[in-house]
Amino acid sequence: MLSRLSRLGLALPRSVSVLSTRFVSQSKADSAISSTAVTELYEPVNQSGHGEVSPFAKNPDFHGFSTDPEEDVRNMKMGFFLGISVALVIGGTFIHYLPDHGMRKWARREAERLILLREKEGLPLIEENYYDVSKIILPSSNED
Repeated sequence: MLSRLSRLGLALPRSVSVLSTRFVSQSKADSAISSTAVTELYEPVNQSGHGEVSPFAKNPDFHGFSTDPEEDVRNMKMGFFLGISVALVIGGTFIHYLPDHGMRKWARREAERLILLREKEGLPLIEENYYDVSKIILPSSNED
């Protein structure tokens, strides 16, 4: 099975494979010390104009919370702390302890309690008439 998958991986063309976000130059350097140059795919920032400067140019670790790098990291940590701790932990605890809507658990416990009580007293579990017939007040036949 694994040999089939490895053959399939070699058969896929390069254009279909995952495209990388960086390109490494492997050309020969003019100097004696050779180094690889890493070029990014996004365009360089135009410093000459008065246009907007990308926050990533100023701070490569930009998280999107603030333009100040220290405040950005602090707000990111606080956001993730609140998002994970408060939302998941406290939210999960709140949902776990919500009351039983529809009172299904209570109704089952009450039914089991009444069944044990009726079996102990020797009464039938369900009576023929749910309501006491002597307490039911019916309208007379003269009234419409």
